[in-house]
Amino acid sequence: MAARPYHHGNLKASLIEAGLEALVHTEADELSLRQLAKDVGVSANAAYRHFEDKDALLVALAAEGFRRFAQAQAQAASGLLPAEARLKASGRAYVQFALAHPRLYRLMFQRLANLAHNPSLAQASLGGMAVLLESVSSLLQKPAQDEQVRVMAASCWGLVHGLSALAQGGLLTVFELPVDDLLDRALAWPSAQAAEQAASAPADQA
Repeated sequence: MAARPYHHGNLKASLIEAGLEALVHTEADELSLRQLAKDVGVSANAAYRHFEDKDALLVALAAEGFRRFAQAQAQAASGLLPAEARLKASGRAYVQFALAHPRLYRLMFQRLANLAHNPSLAQASLGGMAVLLESVSSLLQKPAQDEQVRVMAASCWGLVHGLSALAQGGLLTVFELPVDDLLDRALAWPSAQAAEQAASAPADQA
């Protein structure tokens, strides 16, 4: 990768961007902060002023990954009606992000085990969950804090995360269906289930 100039005062962002680009073809544990510094045209010492070590860099990359992950889901769901369509669209975006950025995706979820020590990562990781909770909340016509909403959200998350893992491993081909078609039909199930629960709620409460 050729050295690239960066805007003064924006070295940290430049290093993160270089790291994200490197993750396209390099696993996270193979990244080198010194090499990234070279890629953006600065000394290793300059890079270490922003990241004390490689681990700090990986945390920052994971946090930025979660921000982009949430943005992809929010954009996919934006403006769609009804809520069932938003839930389905955000779920499809979840799987598509995992397939488009497999190394970054793996890094993101590997780092979730260290949330207690990384508040910025913890905050960034909540973005996608907010999209999911909003869609399920709208579907069930209940507040996001409601237990039924959270159970349904957990079920939806498990589905898309599992589909992502299967798709990344090439295992969905066993069903002999086009992947996009399979995703659409699989993601329709929790949306329909949530819509059915919402429709039956008034009768249950009577």
